[in-house]
Amino acid sequence: MNVKNSKKKPLLKRATTIDYVLAIVMLFVIIVTLYPFLNVLAISLNDATDTARGGLHIFPRAFTWQNYQEVFSSNNNLLLAFRNSVLRTAIGTVTATFSCAVLAHVLSRKDFVFRRHINILLTLTMYVSGGLIPGYLLIRELGLINNFAVYIIPALISAFNVIVIRSFIDDIPDALEESARIDGASDFTIFLRVIMPLCMPVLATIALFVAVGQWNSWFDTYLYARSNTNLTTLQFELMKIMDNASSYTASDVSRMNQQGTQIARTTPESIKMAITIIATVPILVVYPFLQKYFVSGLTLGAVKS
Repeated sequence: MNVKNSKKKPLLKRATTIDYVLAIVMLFVIIVTLYPFLNVLAISLNDATDTARGGLHIFPRAFTWQNYQEVFSSNNNLLLAFRNSVLRTAIGTVTATFSCAVLAHVLSRKDFVFRRHINILLTLTMYVSGGLIPGYLLIRELGLINNFAVYIIPALISAFNVIVIRSFIDDIPDALEESARIDGASDFTIFLRVIMPLCMPVLATIALFVAVGQWNSWFDTYLYARSNTNLTTLQFELMKIMDNASSYTASDVSRMNQQGTQIARTTPESIKMAITIIATVPILVVYPFLQKYFVSGLTLGAVKS
């Protein structure tokens, strides 16, 4: 029997009060998150004299590239430093992530005899370190001073990263590994063909942690490769530029203004903001490519068998 006067269900659900409240809260979170970055970007693109007046928010009042020109013109090693930073970030991220994954897989094996002992030893390294001087002596004895490998080898293993990956592997059903072993797969084949694909969410997260650390690192350059200009990194060169800019006082800027000096067009504050943008943008470009793994990592393992 056909009912002609049957009510049709609405295609769109009518928004409730809680929906509006959540929308307002999320909008507030977005504003709070984006405002500091947009403010830094506006200051870096604004005329330094105009910035000194204050009241600058998310849009530059007097647009100029002078702050960035001053950063790049004050140092001739930036292109070389940028290349070294990209190389150390790319190589260091791949090798460190793979090394941590291999060790985490070994420590996740329940039949590994020294599993408990190595886990304890690994955890202790998060609380106790040898110190700066013993660390420097070790790097020197290994022949890594003024060597590009000093950016890669000391960062291969991180106790925190290994523990995170190991915890993720522990949630993978043992039946997958057992079935692969029945089919004749070796331990290394199981790791590459079974474990690694299932661990992509956590590996992407660890890779981003390592990449950010490698990209932002400058202290190791200062300690181990300062005398070799061919091994300089972007963060180290930017740190030197910022230190030089910070050394100018207000009286120095005023005096240089009267003399028509080039650097008087900028201020230490504007230089700092330009350096912040230069150091931040490359990591922001990488993040969207890894975001999908973060989303899948939130739901993977939510349902247990």
